[in-house]
Order: sequence, then structure tokens, then C-alpha cells
Amino acid sequence: MTTKDKNIIDSVLYSYTSASTLLEEENRMLKETINKLKEEIDRLKLPPLMVCEVMDIVKENAVIRIPNGNQFYVNFDKSLKLKVGDGVLCDQKNLNIVKTIDTSKKFNVEKFVIVEKPKVKWDAIGGLKEQEREIKEVIELPLKKPELFKKVGITPPKGILLYGPPGTGKTLLAKAVAASTHSTFIEVVGSELVQKFIGEGAKLVKEIFELARKKAPSIVFIDELDSLAAKRMEVGTSGEREANRTFMQLLAEIDGFKSLDNVKIIGATNRKDILDPAVIRPGRLDRLIRVPNPDKKGRLEIFKIHTKNMNLNSDIDVNVLLEKMDEFSGAEIKAVCTESGYFAIRDNRSQVKRKDFLDAVIKVKREEELHREEYLRMFG
Repeated sequence: MTTKDKNIIDSVLYSYTSASTLLEEENRMLKETINKLKEEIDRLKLPPLMVCEVMDIVKENAVIRIPNGNQFYVNFDKSLKLKVGDGVLCDQKNLNIVKTIDTSKKFNVEKFVIVEKPKVKWDAIGGLKEQEREIKEVIELPLKKPELFKKVGITPPKGILLYGPPGTGKTLLAKAVAASTHSTFIEVVGSELVQKFIGEGAKLVKEIFELARKKAPSIVFIDELDSLAAKRMEVGTSGEREANRTFMQLLAEIDGFKSLDNVKIIGATNRKDILDPAVIRPGRLDRLIRVPNPDKKGRLEIFKIHTKNMNLNSDIDVNVLLEKMDEFSGAEIKAVCTESGYFAIRDNRSQVKRKDFLDAVIKVKREEELHREEYLRMFG
């Protein structure tokens, strides 16, 4: 056999060996992939576990609450070291507790509330000097100078209720006091809390106040409080029961604060008459501050605030405009200023004339009447 023949044979053998090794490696990888797929299929075939809450520990047993509210008395493995309030995963058939689960962050609460550091200054609010003074006494002073209250020996209110017609500046007042005290402003809309989170409203309220403590000094502003804290009645539906549970959790959270804590609560409502007395009794939101539509002097202040950067024509008679805006809220006066600017823009002018304001007043009045008719149609 020649050297050339030997080289050919060696080359063929090497190629065969390499191919065999590659096939074995590929075969091994395919087997691993098949095993992983089998494991994944077996895992997907497992029945889902139910998230429950431990309500009580009785000797060697636990009372758990399932998502629909029913409670069961079950055995559990002592190595789990359960505590009241723990979240657990249970087998759906026998309700055996399989393992604990951290449910404390089931909600990222900051997704459902508005958290901000407002920059609204007191001079941006017109016609509410008396309300401003009261809010400064009840909210601003205890946050800035708590030692004064300790020296005198009195406890300030834990929170306040701002009530009055829509658009009168309740939210602005709350933001202004948050800005003046450098507090975190946490805004919650009561109607959304009740409507969107059936089954979890009470939990969300608890987490909102935990967030407030974490970000203190802070102000929790609850808008449309009447939708959450209306007078309680005999309840039958699950929705009504859930609203009551959410309301009771709110009361518990308010009671859990000390008057000189760095967290203050401000409620706002257009319907003080339907509020449950429990929420405005002494020790809760017991300072009630009425925020009415502005008088003529207040309308002038608000008008000046919203027109200070506007290019106004000299033909504007402010007194006539103020008379025509009688009983307008602050929000409506702002709307008049904005609409008058739009009338000028549509006419390709940079200066706002008297007629623009008069047309804007008519437009805002017409829209307000339409809103009122719609409200009466919906709620009688």
C-alpha cells in the first residue's frame, strides 16, 4: 500500500469519526430538548393553584379566605411557618396549602393614583382667602411647626373636607398646600376606586396609605369622596358590600394616623349632604371648609390671574364682564379666558377684544346648561 493510499484511508476514517461525533452530539442535544419539552408539557398539565389569604391560625390548623370571600378551616405543613395575613397558594380541589406567596406587591399602587410634587403657588388661586387661611392653619402649620401644637397642648385635625360646587378650586387648594409644605401629593378618585377595583378596594386603600407613609411628608387627596363615603344602607349586592368594605378600610386608615404625623388627608366633594357622618366626625375629617363660587371681588382676582399673560385690547370693560359671569365658578372663568383667546386665533388676531370675551361667556354658559341638563337626565 502506497503512502498516498494510506493518507486517503486516514482521511476517510477521520471524516467518519468526525461525522459520528457530530451526530452523537446532535443526538444528545435533541434528547435534552425533548426532555425539556416533556417537562414543560407536564408542568402545563398541572392544575392551577388558588391564591388565598391566612385569616387565623388555630393550633395546628389555619383559617384561609378564598377569593370569593368564603373561609375554610384547613391543615397545613408546619414547616411553612404561616402568619396571619400571609398570602398562600392552595390546591383548588382540597384547599391544601402548597406554599406561601408574597402578595404585598400584587398592585403597583403608583399605577392607580397620581403621585406628584405640585408647583401651584398660593398667588395662583383667587377669591379664596378665607379658605386659604383655614387650610394653612389645619394642614400647613402642623407640618411646618408641630412643636407649636405640642407646647400649647392641642392636637390639630388629621384632615379636612373641602366641599362646594364643581370647579371652585378644591383641587387647586390641596395642591397649593402640598407645594407650600414640600409634600408629596397623592391624588385618589373615589369613584374609580370603587368601580375599577371590585374585590380589591380595601387592599388598595391600605397600600395608598402605606405609600403616603413611605413618601412623607405627604398629602392624600381623595376627590369625589361621596362616591366612596356615602351614607351606608342595608346592602344586598356584592358591589355594595365591597364599597362598604373599602369605606371601612378608609376609616381604619384615618384612625391609624396621629394628628401630628407627616401625612394629612384632604377630602373633596360636591355632595356633602350624602356623606356618612362617620367620616366627618371629630378625629377624622372634622374640619369642614366650604369652597363656594366666587363673589365679584373673587371673580376679579381669578380673571386677573388668567389674563395676566394675555394680549388684551383696550376696549375691554372688566366690570361688565364680571357682571355677565355672575355665579361662574373659577373653572368657568378660566374657560372664558381660554375661549376668548381661541376666538382671536380663529380671526387671525394676536389681540383679544371685548367681543371675544362676550362670545366666550355665551359659549361657556351654553355648555354649562347642557351639562346641567345631562346631569338631571342621568340623576334626576
